[in-house]
Amino acid sequence: MVASPVEIQSTVAQALVWDFDFFAGNNRLVLPQSPLFGTDGIRGRVGDILDTPLALQVGFWAGLVLQKAYKSGVVIVGQDSRNSSDFLASAVAAGLTASGLEVWNLGLCPTPCVAYLTGFSNAVGGVMISASHNPPEDNGIKFFGADGGKLTEALQNQIEAGVRGQSTLPINKAIIGQHYYRPELIRDYLESIKQPFANSINLQGMRIVLDLAWGAAVGIAPAVFTEMGAEVICLHNKADGDLINVNCGSTHLAPIQAAVLQHKADLGLAFDGDADRVLAVDDRAKPINGDYILYLWGKSLQAAQQLPKNTIVSTVMANLGFERAWEKQGGKLYRTSVGDRYVQAQMQTTGAMLGGEQSGHILCPHYGVTGDGISTGLHLAALVKRSGTTLSQLAAQSFTTYPQILKNVRVENRDRRLNWESSDRLQSAISTAETAMGNQGRILVRASGTEPVIRVMVEAADAGLTQYWTEQLVIAVQNYIA
Repeated sequence: MVASPVEIQSTVAQALVWDFDFFAGNNRLVLPQSPLFGTDGIRGRVGDILDTPLALQVGFWAGLVLQKAYKSGVVIVGQDSRNSSDFLASAVAAGLTASGLEVWNLGLCPTPCVAYLTGFSNAVGGVMISASHNPPEDNGIKFFGADGGKLTEALQNQIEAGVRGQSTLPINKAIIGQHYYRPELIRDYLESIKQPFANSINLQGMRIVLDLAWGAAVGIAPAVFTEMGAEVICLHNKADGDLINVNCGSTHLAPIQAAVLQHKADLGLAFDGDADRVLAVDDRAKPINGDYILYLWGKSLQAAQQLPKNTIVSTVMANLGFERAWEKQGGKLYRTSVGDRYVQAQMQTTGAMLGGEQSGHILCPHYGVTGDGISTGLHLAALVKRSGTTLSQLAAQSFTTYPQILKNVRVENRDRRLNWESSDRLQSAISTAETAMGNQGRILVRASGTEPVIRVMVEAADAGLTQYWTEQLVIAVQNYIA
């Protein structure tokens, strides 16, 4: 559960803050050879990679790097409901204040709340303590730059260099920052979500089920949809660090599918633990993933002439059915590596105004600087309201997905997981599958940047072909790690 106001850091954090030799590299941290930062910050099992000494180091060196990049100022810190989020947030905040920066701690809030408040204040950066959709025993540290966007890879590398004792940045022992508890700022974020619809539409007459995943959306999403006029039914609507993401939310849609049918709702919206992504369920309880959300939102923006060159950016996971349907609509789909930072980079390069992932992480610069599950859900509900029809009818008129199977093979050894491409036997198995499928399908094998797994995805017009090669490649990965 989230702790009471945190003007004072933990005893351990306080003791280490004043030992500047600790920050100067004499810290005896045990770090993996592979990079600390993945596709979405630092993430892992608490007590394994993530612990108090590392969080202190990361906070301290982030503070120095942010000051060099943006000068002094405030850092916005938020967290999800995991049991470990309290001490990690306190440790990161202690490191930041030791570097000389002021910390405004929001407490429990969604990741996009931190991003919004960072970008629309005089903050030099933001930090979110969360492992997003991961299980309760994991956690993570995400950074945002002064504009509210994800911190650049170059700045992340500078932070990691400091943690590894390889930085030459000067340490000023004379300046210690202050730490304030500022949960009242969350209301500003809530109002910003509603603002685009203030004078155009409300959701009166709609019944919407929200699955809050025992996570960061519990205090905000119900208020937003209720204030917009909807009748709201909530599932898993308390902050619970033991249950966050467990058999609920965007990674497990069965509860919300049952609730939509039980309550005869217009749609359901399932968030992940930090509410930066959302998956939907239509009025017939059929899942509506990020591909469908991008297609429907893209058509809406296209009709309003707000979609430059009719371009959408997604990842290599986007379904072929979605891509070909969008091309028939006169559009262009760009694919990137998995991860919203890659989608965002491609959007900036191409000037695209809509992008996202099949997992429900949607980016639309018209409305925000980062992915926001609550905002995305609100736009989807408003789209249904404007259409005068149902979400199931809208989805049926969009496209048919190709059979796609995604399997995760757990690999605890981090270095082995990230170096899987060096295996000749595994590469040979992939080549064999690709040759056999030809142009009738698509294969993607990759190491997850957020979980200890290697993901195997196979997609083809023929379901039997998809199933067969998925099984063969999963066996190949299992043989690699045996």
